[in-house]
Amino acid sequence: MAFENKFVQQRIEKAEALRAEGINPYSNDSQRNTTVEKYMNVNADIEHKEEKRDEHRHYTIAGRIKLFRIMGKASFIKIEDESGMLQVYVTRDHLPEGFYNTVFKKLIEVGDIVEVSGFPFVTGKGELSLHCSEFRLLTKAISPLPEKFHGVTDKEIRYRKRYLDLIMNTEVRKTFQTRSRVISLTRRFFEDKGFLEVETPMMHPIAGGANAKPFVTHHNALGIDRFLRIAPELYLKRLIVGGFEAVFEINRNFRNEGMDATHNPEFTSIEFYWAYKTYKDLILITKEYFQYLFEHLDLPTILPYSDMEVNFENFQEIPLIDSLTTIGGVPAESCVSIDAITTYLKSKNINVKPGMNLGQLQGELFDEFVEEKLIDPTFITEYPVEISPLARRSDNNPAITERFELFIAGREIANAFSELNDPIDQYERFKGQSDAKEAGDDEAHEMDEDFIDALSYGMAPTAGQGIGIDRLVMLLTNEHSIRDVLLFPAMKPIHNEEQTQEEE
Repeated sequence: MAFENKFVQQRIEKAEALRAEGINPYSNDSQRNTTVEKYMNVNADIEHKEEKRDEHRHYTIAGRIKLFRIMGKASFIKIEDESGMLQVYVTRDHLPEGFYNTVFKKLIEVGDIVEVSGFPFVTGKGELSLHCSEFRLLTKAISPLPEKFHGVTDKEIRYRKRYLDLIMNTEVRKTFQTRSRVISLTRRFFEDKGFLEVETPMMHPIAGGANAKPFVTHHNALGIDRFLRIAPELYLKRLIVGGFEAVFEINRNFRNEGMDATHNPEFTSIEFYWAYKTYKDLILITKEYFQYLFEHLDLPTILPYSDMEVNFENFQEIPLIDSLTTIGGVPAESCVSIDAITTYLKSKNINVKPGMNLGQLQGELFDEFVEEKLIDPTFITEYPVEISPLARRSDNNPAITERFELFIAGREIANAFSELNDPIDQYERFKGQSDAKEAGDDEAHEMDEDFIDALSYGMAPTAGQGIGIDRLVMLLTNEHSIRDVLLFPAMKPIHNEEQTQEEE
Protein backbone atom coordinates (compact mmCIF):
# COMPACT_ATOMS: atom_id res chain seq x y z
CA MET A 1 0.00 0.00 0.00
CA ALA A 2 1.16 3.54 -0.75
CA PHE A 3 3.18 5.47 1.84
CA GLU A 4 3.76 2.51 4.20
CA ASN A 5 7.54 2.51 3.74
CA LYS A 6 9.15 3.68 7.01
CA PHE A 7 11.40 6.19 5.24
CA VAL A 8 8.41 7.67 3.46
CA GLN A 9 6.59 7.90 6.77
CA GLN A 10 9.50 9.84 8.28
CA ARG A 11 9.39 12.34 5.42
CA ILE A 12 5.63 12.71 5.71
CA GLU A 13 6.17 13.59 9.38
CA LYS A 14 8.69 16.24 8.30
CA ALA A 15 6.15 17.67 5.87
CA GLU A 16 3.67 17.98 8.75
CA ALA A 17 6.36 19.60 10.89
CA LEU A 18 6.94 22.15 8.14
CA ARG A 19 3.24 22.98 8.14
CA ALA A 20 3.42 23.43 11.89
CA GLU A 21 6.19 25.98 11.29
CA GLY A 22 3.91 27.86 8.87
CA ILE A 23 5.74 26.58 5.79
CA ASN A 24 3.74 25.11 2.90
CA PRO A 25 5.64 22.01 1.73
CA TYR A 26 4.00 22.33 -1.69
CA SER A 27 4.04 26.04 -2.48
CA ASN A 28 3.31 27.40 -5.93
CA ASP A 29 4.82 30.89 -6.02
CA SER A 30 8.38 30.43 -7.24
CA GLN A 31 10.30 33.61 -8.03
CA ARG A 32 13.06 31.93 -10.05
CA ASN A 33 14.68 34.40 -12.44
CA THR A 34 17.46 32.36 -14.04
CA THR A 35 18.69 28.81 -14.65
CA VAL A 36 21.88 27.17 -13.44
CA GLU A 37 23.39 27.24 -16.91
CA LYS A 38 22.70 30.94 -17.39
CA TYR A 39 23.98 31.70 -13.90
CA MET A 40 27.25 29.88 -14.59
CA ASN A 41 27.71 31.62 -17.93
CA VAL A 42 26.89 35.14 -16.72
CA ASN A 43 29.13 34.87 -13.66
CA ALA A 44 32.12 33.15 -15.25
CA ASP A 45 34.05 36.41 -14.78
CA ILE A 46 33.83 36.26 -10.96
CA GLU A 47 36.97 34.17 -10.62
CA HIS A 48 38.96 37.03 -12.19
CA LYS A 49 37.75 39.54 -9.61
CA GLU A 50 40.09 40.31 -6.72
CA GLU A 51 37.63 39.22 -4.03
CA LYS A 52 36.16 36.44 -6.22
CA ARG A 53 32.63 37.55 -5.32
CA ASP A 54 30.10 40.21 -6.28
CA GLU A 55 27.51 41.04 -3.66
CA HIS A 56 25.81 43.52 -5.98
CA ARG A 57 24.56 40.72 -8.22
CA HIS A 58 21.46 38.89 -7.03
CA TYR A 59 19.90 35.74 -8.45
CA THR A 60 17.06 33.39 -7.60
CA ILE A 61 17.45 29.79 -8.72
CA ALA A 62 15.32 26.70 -8.15
CA GLY A 63 16.21 23.04 -8.32
CA ARG A 64 16.30 19.66 -6.64
CA ILE A 65 18.79 19.07 -3.82
CA LYS A 66 21.23 16.36 -4.95
CA LEU A 67 23.86 16.73 -2.20
CA PHE A 68 23.61 17.93 1.41
CA ARG A 69 26.73 18.51 3.53
CA ILE A 70 26.22 20.08 7.00
CA MET A 71 29.20 21.68 8.77
CA GLY A 72 27.89 23.19 12.01
CA LYS A 73 26.86 26.79 11.37
CA ALA A 74 27.27 26.47 7.61
CA SER A 75 26.36 23.91 4.94
CA PHE A 76 26.93 23.20 1.29
CA ILE A 77 24.14 21.84 -0.86
CA LYS A 78 24.08 21.12 -4.56
CA ILE A 79 20.90 21.78 -6.45
CA GLU A 80 20.12 20.69 -9.99
CA ASP A 81 17.73 21.99 -12.60
CA GLU A 82 17.35 20.81 -16.18
CA SER A 83 20.37 22.83 -17.29
CA GLY A 84 22.96 21.82 -14.69
CA MET A 85 24.22 21.56 -11.12
CA LEU A 86 25.03 24.46 -8.77
CA GLN A 87 26.75 24.52 -5.38
CA VAL A 88 25.02 26.69 -2.77
CA TYR A 89 26.60 27.92 0.47
CA VAL A 90 24.05 28.20 3.29
CA THR A 91 24.95 29.77 6.66
CA ARG A 92 23.01 30.22 9.89
CA ASP A 93 23.69 33.94 10.15
CA HIS A 94 22.37 34.82 6.68
CA LEU A 95 18.95 33.22 7.21
CA PRO A 96 16.06 34.30 9.49
CA GLU A 97 16.69 33.63 13.16
CA GLY A 98 16.12 29.99 14.11
CA PHE A 99 15.44 28.87 10.52
CA TYR A 100 18.81 27.22 9.98
CA ASN A 101 18.65 24.98 13.07
CA THR A 102 14.93 24.24 13.28
CA VAL A 103 14.01 23.97 9.58
CA PHE A 104 17.01 23.75 7.29
CA LYS A 105 19.05 21.18 9.25
CA LYS A 106 16.13 19.08 10.49
CA LEU A 107 13.38 19.21 7.86
CA ILE A 108 15.15 19.76 4.54
CA GLU A 109 16.91 16.85 2.78
CA VAL A 110 18.18 15.40 -0.47
CA GLY A 111 15.41 15.17 -3.06
CA ASP A 112 13.52 18.28 -1.97
CA ILE A 113 12.96 20.98 -4.56
CA VAL A 114 14.03 24.38 -3.22
CA GLU A 115 14.51 27.99 -4.24
CA VAL A 116 17.67 29.87 -3.24
CA SER A 117 18.55 33.52 -3.65
CA GLY A 118 21.92 35.18 -3.22
CA PHE A 119 25.11 36.42 -4.85
CA PRO A 120 27.86 34.66 -6.81
CA PHE A 121 31.26 33.81 -5.35
CA VAL A 122 34.12 31.38 -5.97
CA THR A 123 35.10 28.97 -3.19
CA GLY A 124 38.65 28.36 -2.05
CA LYS A 125 38.66 25.25 -4.22
CA GLY A 126 37.79 27.35 -7.26
CA GLU A 127 34.14 26.37 -7.71
CA LEU A 128 31.66 29.04 -8.79
CA SER A 129 28.85 28.90 -6.21
CA LEU A 130 25.94 30.92 -4.82
CA HIS A 131 26.06 32.49 -1.34
CA CYS A 132 22.52 31.99 -0.07
CA SER A 133 20.65 34.87 1.59
CA GLU A 134 17.12 33.48 1.15
CA PHE A 135 16.03 29.84 1.23
CA ARG A 136 12.57 28.48 0.43
CA LEU A 137 11.13 25.00 0.14
CA LEU A 138 9.02 24.53 -2.98
CA THR A 139 8.30 20.80 -2.93
CA LYS A 140 8.87 18.24 -0.20
CA ALA A 141 9.91 14.85 -1.63
CA ILE A 142 8.40 12.15 0.58
CA SER A 143 10.14 9.28 -1.25
CA PRO A 144 13.91 9.28 -0.68
CA LEU A 145 16.27 9.21 -3.64
CA PRO A 146 18.62 6.24 -4.02
CA GLU A 147 21.63 6.51 -1.75
CA LYS A 148 24.21 6.27 -4.52
CA PHE A 149 24.84 9.77 -5.81
CA HIS A 150 26.09 8.55 -9.20
CA GLY A 151 22.69 7.30 -10.23
CA VAL A 152 20.32 4.37 -10.62
CA THR A 153 22.09 1.45 -12.25
CA ASP A 154 19.42 -1.28 -12.16
CA LYS A 155 18.02 -1.38 -15.70
CA GLU A 156 14.67 -2.74 -14.59
CA ILE A 157 14.13 0.13 -12.15
CA ARG A 158 15.37 2.67 -14.69
CA TYR A 159 12.77 1.61 -17.25
CA ARG A 160 9.88 1.18 -14.82
CA LYS A 161 10.60 4.42 -12.97
CA ARG A 162 11.91 6.61 -15.75
CA TYR A 163 11.26 9.70 -13.63
CA LEU A 164 13.76 8.37 -11.08
CA ASP A 165 16.21 7.52 -13.84
CA LEU A 166 15.96 11.09 -15.14
CA ILE A 167 16.48 12.56 -11.68
CA MET A 168 19.59 10.51 -10.96
CA ASN A 169 21.25 10.06 -14.37
CA THR A 170 22.07 13.28 -16.18
CA GLU A 171 23.26 11.45 -19.30
CA VAL A 172 19.83 9.90 -19.72
CA ARG A 173 18.28 13.35 -19.97
CA LYS A 174 20.81 14.22 -22.67
CA THR A 175 19.77 11.15 -24.66
CA PHE A 176 16.14 12.26 -24.68
CA GLN A 177 17.08 15.85 -25.45
CA THR A 178 18.92 14.49 -28.49
CA ARG A 179 15.86 12.47 -29.45
CA SER A 180 13.71 15.59 -29.30
CA ARG A 181 16.19 17.47 -31.48
CA VAL A 182 16.27 14.63 -34.02
CA ILE A 183 12.49 14.76 -34.40
CA SER A 184 12.51 18.55 -34.64
CA LEU A 185 15.31 18.55 -37.23
CA THR A 186 13.58 15.81 -39.21
CA ARG A 187 10.43 17.89 -39.42
CA ARG A 188 12.38 20.99 -40.45
CA PHE A 189 14.39 19.11 -43.09
CA PHE A 190 11.34 17.78 -44.89
CA GLU A 191 9.41 21.03 -44.61
CA ASP A 192 12.38 22.86 -46.14
CA LYS A 193 12.27 20.32 -48.99
CA GLY A 194 8.66 21.28 -49.69
CA PHE A 195 6.93 18.35 -47.97
CA LEU A 196 3.58 18.85 -46.24
CA GLU A 197 3.18 17.37 -42.76
CA VAL A 198 -0.12 15.48 -42.42
CA GLU A 199 -1.95 13.35 -39.87
CA THR A 200 -3.63 10.07 -40.75
CA PRO A 201 -5.76 7.69 -38.66
CA MET A 202 -4.25 5.69 -35.82
CA MET A 203 -7.17 3.23 -35.85
CA HIS A 204 -7.63 1.37 -39.14
CA PRO A 205 -10.53 -0.74 -40.42
CA ILE A 206 -7.95 -3.07 -42.03
CA ALA A 207 -4.52 -3.96 -40.66
CA GLY A 208 -2.26 -2.86 -43.49
CA GLY A 209 0.80 -0.96 -44.63
CA ALA A 210 3.31 -3.64 -43.63
CA ASN A 211 3.54 -7.31 -42.79
CA ALA A 212 2.98 -7.49 -39.04
CA LYS A 213 0.51 -8.74 -36.43
CA PRO A 214 -1.78 -5.90 -35.30
CA PHE A 215 -3.26 -4.82 -31.98
CA VAL A 216 -7.06 -5.05 -32.02
CA THR A 217 -9.46 -2.71 -30.24
CA HIS A 218 -13.21 -2.22 -30.43
CA HIS A 219 -15.13 0.87 -31.44
CA ASN A 220 -18.29 0.86 -29.31
CA ALA A 221 -20.23 3.52 -31.24
CA LEU A 222 -19.69 1.80 -34.59
CA GLY A 223 -19.89 -1.69 -33.15
CA ILE A 224 -16.84 -2.89 -35.04
CA ASP A 225 -13.23 -3.82 -34.38
CA ARG A 226 -10.42 -1.46 -35.28
CA PHE A 227 -6.69 -2.12 -35.64
CA LEU A 228 -4.01 0.14 -34.21
CA ARG A 229 -2.03 1.12 -37.22
CA ILE A 230 0.91 -0.96 -38.34
CA ALA A 231 2.03 1.80 -40.71
CA PRO A 232 0.51 4.96 -42.24
CA GLU A 233 1.59 4.01 -45.78
CA LEU A 234 -1.75 3.30 -47.44
CA TYR A 235 -3.34 6.50 -46.16
CA LEU A 236 -0.38 8.63 -47.19
CA LYS A 237 -0.50 7.18 -50.70
CA ARG A 238 -4.21 7.98 -50.86
CA LEU A 239 -3.14 11.61 -50.39
CA ILE A 240 -0.80 11.34 -53.36
CA VAL A 241 -3.76 10.06 -55.38
CA GLY A 242 -5.66 13.11 -54.17
CA GLY A 243 -3.11 15.51 -55.59
CA PHE A 244 -0.58 16.22 -52.86
CA GLU A 245 2.89 15.65 -54.28
CA ALA A 246 5.08 15.48 -51.17
CA VAL A 247 3.75 14.46 -47.75
CA PHE A 248 5.21 13.15 -44.51
CA GLU A 249 4.02 12.01 -41.11
CA ILE A 250 5.95 11.54 -37.86
CA ASN A 251 3.97 9.37 -35.50
CA ARG A 252 3.51 6.09 -33.67
CA ASN A 253 3.03 2.64 -35.16
CA PHE A 254 1.92 -0.47 -33.28
CA ARG A 255 2.92 -4.08 -33.88
CA ASN A 256 1.76 -6.91 -31.66
CA GLU A 257 5.03 -8.78 -31.78
CA GLY A 258 7.95 -9.76 -29.58
CA MET A 259 10.20 -7.32 -27.74
CA ASP A 260 13.97 -7.27 -27.94
CA ALA A 261 16.86 -4.82 -28.21
CA THR A 262 15.46 -3.23 -31.38
CA HIS A 263 11.71 -3.87 -31.11
CA ASN A 264 9.03 -2.26 -28.94
CA PRO A 265 5.28 -2.81 -29.50
CA GLU A 266 4.85 0.89 -30.23
CA PHE A 267 7.51 2.83 -32.04
CA THR A 268 8.02 6.14 -33.83
CA SER A 269 8.84 6.57 -37.49
CA ILE A 270 8.69 9.11 -40.25
CA GLU A 271 7.11 8.04 -43.51
CA PHE A 272 7.24 10.29 -46.54
CA TYR A 273 5.94 10.01 -50.11
CA TRP A 274 7.21 11.96 -53.08
CA ALA A 275 5.44 12.11 -56.43
CA TYR A 276 7.39 11.90 -59.69
CA LYS A 277 10.42 10.39 -57.92
CA THR A 278 11.97 6.92 -57.73
CA TYR A 279 13.79 4.99 -55.03
CA LYS A 280 17.03 6.28 -56.53
CA ASP A 281 15.94 9.81 -55.60
CA LEU A 282 15.26 8.56 -52.08
CA ILE A 283 18.83 7.31 -51.78
CA LEU A 284 20.03 10.84 -52.54
CA ILE A 285 17.66 12.58 -50.12
CA THR A 286 18.52 10.06 -47.40
CA LYS A 287 22.19 10.95 -47.70
CA GLU A 288 21.25 14.64 -47.52
CA TYR A 289 19.10 13.96 -44.45
CA PHE A 290 21.95 12.32 -42.56
CA GLN A 291 24.34 15.12 -43.51
CA TYR A 292 21.76 17.64 -42.24
CA LEU A 293 21.35 15.81 -38.93
CA PHE A 294 25.09 15.54 -38.35
CA GLU A 295 25.66 19.21 -39.10
CA HIS A 296 22.90 20.44 -36.81
CA LEU A 297 23.67 17.98 -34.01
CA ASP A 298 27.36 18.83 -34.31
CA LEU A 299 28.35 15.17 -34.58
CA PRO A 300 31.53 13.76 -36.12
CA THR A 301 31.00 11.75 -39.32
CA ILE A 302 32.69 8.73 -37.75
CA LEU A 303 30.61 7.61 -34.77
CA PRO A 304 31.36 4.90 -32.22
CA TYR A 305 28.65 2.31 -31.78
CA SER A 306 29.30 -0.49 -29.30
CA ASP A 307 32.70 -1.88 -30.34
CA MET A 308 32.30 -0.58 -33.90
CA GLU A 309 33.02 2.65 -35.74
CA VAL A 310 30.48 3.77 -38.32
CA ASN A 311 31.71 5.99 -41.12
CA PHE A 312 28.88 8.17 -42.38
CA GLU A 313 30.97 9.37 -45.28
CA ASN A 314 31.06 5.82 -46.64
CA PHE A 315 27.54 5.12 -47.96
CA GLN A 316 27.39 1.98 -50.10
CA GLU A 317 24.81 0.42 -52.39
CA ILE A 318 24.49 -3.26 -53.33
CA PRO A 319 21.68 -5.53 -54.65
CA LEU A 320 20.37 -8.08 -52.17
CA ILE A 321 21.32 -11.14 -54.25
CA ASP A 322 24.87 -9.83 -54.74
CA SER A 323 25.20 -9.18 -51.01
CA LEU A 324 24.49 -12.83 -50.24
CA THR A 325 27.69 -13.89 -51.95
CA THR A 326 30.01 -10.87 -51.64
CA ILE A 327 29.18 -10.06 -48.01
CA GLY A 328 27.44 -13.16 -46.64
CA GLY A 329 29.79 -15.67 -48.21
CA VAL A 330 26.92 -17.84 -49.49
CA PRO A 331 27.86 -19.80 -52.66
CA ALA A 332 26.12 -18.32 -55.71
CA GLU A 333 24.57 -21.67 -56.62
CA SER A 334 22.93 -21.82 -53.17
CA CYS A 335 20.97 -18.60 -53.73
CA VAL A 336 18.93 -19.29 -56.85
CA SER A 337 16.34 -21.98 -56.06
CA ILE A 338 14.11 -23.14 -53.22
CA ASP A 339 15.81 -26.53 -52.98
CA ALA A 340 19.33 -25.08 -53.07
CA ILE A 341 18.61 -22.50 -50.35
CA THR A 342 16.77 -25.00 -48.16
CA THR A 343 19.68 -27.44 -48.42
CA TYR A 344 22.20 -24.72 -47.58
CA LEU A 345 20.25 -23.42 -44.59
CA LYS A 346 19.80 -26.94 -43.19
CA SER A 347 23.55 -27.55 -43.62
CA LYS A 348 24.05 -24.57 -41.29
CA ASN A 349 21.53 -25.97 -38.77
CA ILE A 350 19.01 -23.24 -39.53
CA ASN A 351 15.37 -24.27 -39.40
CA VAL A 352 13.28 -23.50 -42.48
CA LYS A 353 9.55 -22.88 -42.21
CA PRO A 354 7.62 -25.14 -44.58
CA GLY A 355 6.04 -23.50 -47.62
CA MET A 356 8.43 -20.55 -47.91
CA ASN A 357 8.79 -19.19 -51.45
CA LEU A 358 12.04 -18.24 -53.19
CA GLY A 359 11.96 -14.59 -52.18
CA GLN A 360 11.29 -15.42 -48.54
CA LEU A 361 14.16 -17.91 -48.50
CA GLN A 362 16.52 -15.35 -50.04
CA GLY A 363 15.40 -13.00 -47.28
CA GLU A 364 16.31 -15.69 -44.74
CA LEU A 365 19.79 -15.97 -46.22
CA PHE A 366 20.19 -12.22 -45.94
CA ASP A 367 19.00 -12.12 -42.33
CA GLU A 368 21.32 -14.94 -41.30
CA PHE A 369 24.52 -14.15 -43.18
CA VAL A 370 24.54 -10.50 -44.28
CA GLU A 371 22.63 -8.08 -42.06
CA GLU A 372 24.92 -7.99 -39.01
CA LYS A 373 27.96 -7.41 -41.25
CA LEU A 374 26.62 -4.12 -42.65
CA ILE A 375 28.43 -1.61 -40.43
CA ASP A 376 28.86 1.51 -42.59
CA PRO A 377 25.60 2.84 -44.10
CA THR A 378 24.56 0.40 -46.83
CA PHE A 379 21.58 0.53 -49.17
CA ILE A 380 20.52 -3.03 -49.97
CA THR A 381 18.50 -2.85 -53.21
CA GLU A 382 16.46 -5.03 -55.57
CA TYR A 383 14.41 -7.04 -53.11
CA PRO A 384 12.44 -10.06 -54.35
CA VAL A 385 8.84 -9.23 -55.22
CA GLU A 386 7.51 -11.96 -52.87
CA ILE A 387 8.65 -10.01 -49.80
CA SER A 388 7.75 -6.56 -51.14
CA PRO A 389 3.95 -6.52 -51.57
CA LEU A 390 3.70 -2.74 -51.97
CA ALA A 391 6.80 -2.04 -54.08
CA ARG A 392 6.95 -1.49 -57.82
CA ARG A 393 8.39 -4.26 -59.98
CA SER A 394 11.54 -3.53 -61.91
CA ASP A 395 10.86 -2.95 -65.60
CA ASN A 396 14.01 -4.88 -66.43
CA ASN A 397 13.46 -7.82 -64.09
CA PRO A 398 9.88 -8.48 -62.86
CA ALA A 399 11.17 -10.87 -60.17
CA ILE A 400 12.62 -7.97 -58.17
CA THR A 401 11.35 -4.61 -56.98
CA GLU A 402 12.65 -1.05 -56.99
CA ARG A 403 13.27 -1.13 -53.27
CA PHE A 404 16.03 -0.54 -50.75
CA GLU A 405 16.55 -0.98 -47.05
CA LEU A 406 19.22 1.05 -45.31
CA PHE A 407 21.36 -0.82 -42.79
CA ILE A 408 23.76 0.79 -40.34
CA ALA A 409 25.74 -0.95 -37.58
CA GLY A 410 24.10 -4.25 -38.49
CA ARG A 411 20.52 -2.98 -38.15
CA GLU A 412 17.78 -1.82 -40.49
CA ILE A 413 17.17 1.92 -40.22
CA ALA A 414 14.99 2.67 -43.25
CA ASN A 415 12.83 0.96 -45.86
CA ALA A 416 11.94 2.56 -49.20
CA PHE A 417 10.73 1.82 -52.69
CA SER A 418 9.28 3.12 -55.89
CA GLU A 419 5.61 2.66 -55.13
CA LEU A 420 3.40 0.21 -56.94
CA ASN A 421 0.71 2.26 -58.70
CA ASP A 422 -0.73 -0.43 -61.00
CA PRO A 423 -4.08 -1.29 -59.34
CA ILE A 424 -4.30 -4.71 -61.05
CA ASP A 425 -0.81 -5.73 -59.93
CA GLN A 426 -1.55 -4.42 -56.42
CA TYR A 427 -4.77 -6.42 -56.27
CA GLU A 428 -2.95 -9.61 -57.24
CA ARG A 429 -0.28 -9.00 -54.59
CA PHE A 430 -2.91 -8.35 -51.93
CA LYS A 431 -4.68 -11.53 -53.05
CA GLY A 432 -1.46 -13.50 -52.55
CA GLN A 433 -1.08 -11.97 -49.09
CA SER A 434 -4.71 -12.79 -48.23
CA ASP A 435 -4.20 -16.39 -49.28
CA ALA A 436 -1.11 -16.56 -47.06
CA LYS A 437 -3.13 -15.15 -44.16
CA GLU A 438 -5.83 -17.76 -44.63
CA ALA A 439 -3.10 -20.40 -44.64
CA GLY A 440 -1.97 -19.29 -41.18
CA ASP A 441 0.44 -16.38 -41.69
CA ASP A 442 -0.90 -13.87 -39.12
CA GLU A 443 1.59 -11.20 -40.29
CA ALA A 444 0.47 -11.26 -43.93
CA HIS A 445 -1.17 -8.16 -45.44
CA GLU A 446 -4.96 -8.10 -45.72
CA MET A 447 -6.88 -7.21 -48.84
CA ASP A 448 -7.68 -3.47 -48.87
CA GLU A 449 -10.27 -2.91 -51.56
CA ASP A 450 -10.65 0.78 -50.77
CA PHE A 451 -6.95 1.30 -51.42
CA ILE A 452 -7.27 -0.60 -54.71
CA ASP A 453 -10.19 1.67 -55.57
CA ALA A 454 -8.01 4.73 -54.80
CA LEU A 455 -5.24 3.45 -57.07
CA SER A 456 -7.78 2.91 -59.85
CA TYR A 457 -8.19 6.69 -60.08
CA GLY A 458 -4.48 7.00 -60.84
CA MET A 459 -1.52 7.65 -58.55
CA ALA A 460 1.41 9.56 -60.01
CA PRO A 461 4.73 7.71 -60.11
CA THR A 462 5.81 7.96 -56.49
CA ALA A 463 8.62 6.97 -54.16
CA GLY A 464 8.05 6.40 -50.46
CA GLN A 465 10.20 5.74 -47.43
CA GLY A 466 9.98 5.00 -43.71
CA ILE A 467 12.76 5.73 -41.22
CA GLY A 468 12.70 4.30 -37.70
CA ILE A 469 13.26 7.23 -35.34
CA ASP A 470 13.94 5.02 -32.31
CA ARG A 471 16.71 3.04 -34.00
CA LEU A 472 18.13 6.21 -35.47
CA VAL A 473 18.38 7.80 -32.02
CA MET A 474 19.98 4.61 -30.69
CA LEU A 475 22.62 4.94 -33.37
CA LEU A 476 23.31 8.63 -32.75
CA THR A 477 23.51 8.27 -28.96
CA ASN A 478 25.38 4.94 -28.84
CA GLU A 479 22.55 3.20 -27.02
CA HIS A 480 22.11 -0.53 -27.56
CA SER A 481 18.55 -1.16 -26.43
CA ILE A 482 15.48 0.53 -27.84
CA ARG A 483 14.24 0.86 -24.25
CA ASP A 484 17.08 3.31 -23.58
CA VAL A 485 15.66 5.78 -26.14
CA LEU A 486 11.97 5.39 -25.20
CA LEU A 487 10.86 7.42 -22.21
CA PHE A 488 8.35 4.78 -21.18
CA PRO A 489 9.08 1.43 -22.86
CA ALA A 490 6.67 -1.50 -22.69
CA MET A 491 7.31 -3.62 -19.58
CA LYS A 492 5.88 -6.79 -18.15
CA PRO A 493 3.72 -6.14 -15.07
CA ILE A 494 5.21 -6.93 -11.69
CA HIS A 495 3.46 -8.38 -8.65
CA ASN A 496 2.85 -6.19 -5.63
CA GLU A 497 5.29 -8.11 -3.46
CA GLU A 498 8.03 -7.66 -6.07
CA GLN A 499 7.36 -3.93 -6.18
CA THR A 500 7.54 -3.70 -2.40
CA GLN A 501 10.94 -5.42 -2.42
CA GLU A 502 12.12 -3.14 -5.20
CA GLU A 503 11.18 -0.01 -3.26
CA GLU A 504 12.82 -1.23 -0.06
